[in-house]
Amino acid sequence: MSNAELVVGIDASRNRSGGARRHLVSVLGAADPRAYGIRQVHVWSYASLLDALPDAPWLVRHGPPHLERSLLRQMWWQYRHQADEARAAGCDIMLYTDAGTLGRFRPCVVMSRDMLTYAPAEVSRYRFTRAWLRLWLRYYVQASAMRRADGVVFLTDYAAAAIQPITGPLGRVAVISHGVGEEFRAVAPAAAPRELPRPVRCLYVSNVDRYKHQWHVVSAIAALRRKGHDVVLTLAGGGAGSAQARLDAEIARVDPDGTFVQSLGFVEPEHLPALLQRADIFVFASSCENMPNTLVEAMAAGLPIACSGRRPMPDILEDGGVYFEPEDPGSIARAIEELIVDDAARGARARRAFDIARQFSWARCADETWSFLRATAGAGAVMPS
Repeated sequence: MSNAELVVGIDASRNRSGGARRHLVSVLGAADPRAYGIRQVHVWSYASLLDALPDAPWLVRHGPPHLERSLLRQMWWQYRHQADEARAAGCDIMLYTDAGTLGRFRPCVVMSRDMLTYAPAEVSRYRFTRAWLRLWLRYYVQASAMRRADGVVFLTDYAAAAIQPITGPLGRVAVISHGVGEEFRAVAPAAAPRELPRPVRCLYVSNVDRYKHQWHVVSAIAALRRKGHDVVLTLAGGGAGSAQARLDAEIARVDPDGTFVQSLGFVEPEHLPALLQRADIFVFASSCENMPNTLVEAMAAGLPIACSGRRPMPDILEDGGVYFEPEDPGSIARAIEELIVDDAARGARARRAFDIARQFSWARCADETWSFLRATAGAGAVMPS
């Protein structure tokens, strides 16, 4: 194989979340793979994601009808047909962008995006539900896929260290964090305001789920208002089921007239920079993450941040925020209050977070991804023992 002959396949059939979609679009748009000896890239996915990909002479789109149908039909296509289609397209290596894959093409690289599956305390929140069974199934499917793969990409050092004791040592591993779009850096103020406006506008961007703890943030904001702080909260991110019901109940309890809590539901990614620009403080209260994309976006937007102290958040935000215990509304309230009352510290932490966010770029992510695929293809398949 000469340096210009490599053909890469990407199975993005499971890229259904906003972060996974943004990752694929951004990597394909951030660097030309031909600079890495990759002649052509084939992407398999569903129509709306394929339509969002950049136009490039080296990019070939594939939209199998199965990927527009039920999850079972998608899984059947991945298990039964994907490898044959990739071989017919002349692929030399396949990137599976989700470790929950049943694909059988070799050699391959698998991306590990999921941390919830590997956190027993978090999984227990779903005990005896359909989600609980689904998480345990993903646990075994993902571990098996990573063991079979010729290379594995983790998003953080934390995830790599936490998951490999379960899978066993993996032969070829790379830690490649996601990037953040320049549209988020563009809304960062040139300097942090010396004083906050009134009301102080807090923002939490995340889907509503059992480990995201939006209801504790609502309770913390209510406590701050009882202390005399003029503070309001916007929640952005859709949800359903028991977690959404718990959030709705807490809002109804502390703010029945809709005075200080606004719940927007799902917000399209292109609207997030403007939403961040209107905020004064960003709150991130998740207790389980692999790569917290919205946290990094808030860092790049230059916002003061009150953040969950659970890993990997402190690994990413470092000393650029104030930390709290995400299941303790009093702890959340104290962290937000510290940012409200200490003007100097608030500005210093926001500037520090903005500087840390510089390391998260899509150009770096694309460079490391294409380089790792090239190196793994050159090393040849590592057959399972």
